[in-house]
Amino acid sequence: MIDRREFLGAAGLTALAAATGPTFAAAAAPARWPRYRDTLAIDALSGSELFYLKEGDPDVPKALQQLRECGLSGIMASLAPQGRFWYTDQAYAEAKQRVEDCKATIARHADVLLLVRNGADLKQAERENRVGIIFTFQGAEPLGEDVERIAQFREQGLRVLQLTHNRRNLVGDGCMEPGNAGLSNFGHQVVERLNAEKMVVDLAHGAQRTIREGILASKAPVLIGHTGCRALSDVPRMVHDAELKLLADRGGVAGIIFWPYLREQGQQTSADVIRHIEYAIKVCGEDHVGIGTDINVSAVDVTPEYVKENTEMVKGMIGDGIFEKGRDPNLLLFAPDLNTADRFETLAGLLSARGHSDARIAKILGGNFARVMTEVWG
Repeated sequence: MIDRREFLGAAGLTALAAATGPTFAAAAAPARWPRYRDTLAIDALSGSELFYLKEGDPDVPKALQQLRECGLSGIMASLAPQGRFWYTDQAYAEAKQRVEDCKATIARHADVLLLVRNGADLKQAERENRVGIIFTFQGAEPLGEDVERIAQFREQGLRVLQLTHNRRNLVGDGCMEPGNAGLSNFGHQVVERLNAEKMVVDLAHGAQRTIREGILASKAPVLIGHTGCRALSDVPRMVHDAELKLLADRGGVAGIIFWPYLREQGQQTSADVIRHIEYAIKVCGEDHVGIGTDINVSAVDVTPEYVKENTEMVKGMIGDGIFEKGRDPNLLLFAPDLNTADRFETLAGLLSARGHSDARIAKILGGNFARVMTEVWG
């Protein structure tokens, strides 16, 4: 995530309740899941404002504290391009520079962060209580028309590539394209080269055909890193049962998002996240479900200024067709009762209270993603 949302971090549910009224006040906290701090937990799309703060900024300590509190062993951090067509030489250079800038931030805060290049790095991050940073792009635009750039970006540290965002690009159609044209010839070349370079293919935001054809084209298991179940919410960003089943049959994992897509109307909460997790387990099996929140690690301080800015952003998304006409523009993009840095621990407690086994919870929190990543990266 590289847009405005990166900068809207950090507070808690007290501010949320004050800003939005009793409807979103936190319920009694569930019992903590005792195994959480010994579990390899991965968020398949997240980020931190730390990567956009200059050294010496007074907000740096707060961002670091949120990272320490989250308890995650890995977060997939998107550096580019997210819904823009980055085909120029300038954009290519900017993508490379962003990777280097983020690597420099990780190096400056090596007591908290670790750059993840292989499966052993994930285990090291868990063992040392550091947050492993997994680089991805939300769209293949930085490649231009040159598959050789895949090897270049891999050398820099990129380990996952999401093929499309909402729109059509040279690789295939995103989920907002009415044509649903699927994976292009160039897209097949990209998937083949990603497999050869031992990089993970991510099909989040893909159109239905792009997802299906991407799964079939890849010789290695793939991810749909942040999505939900279309059977529960019939909106373009969700995935149909057929594709979820195909993904699972070929060893992949789908991560459940925390965004309002989880329901067609109204504010999503932890109950909606759990509803999609449990449905995905029915379709895919417990070995093929994870979590990709698509929100920052830091909790959001829901000030009046935030509410105003958020409403304007959601209005823009409605205008662009990302959310359907008639949606409430006052929606918060995160689940209000999971608005803490340690939201995975809260979710684990809720899943445990519903009778899910410790082994299953560990898989959902990150074990399933770690399996695929380790298999692909080595």
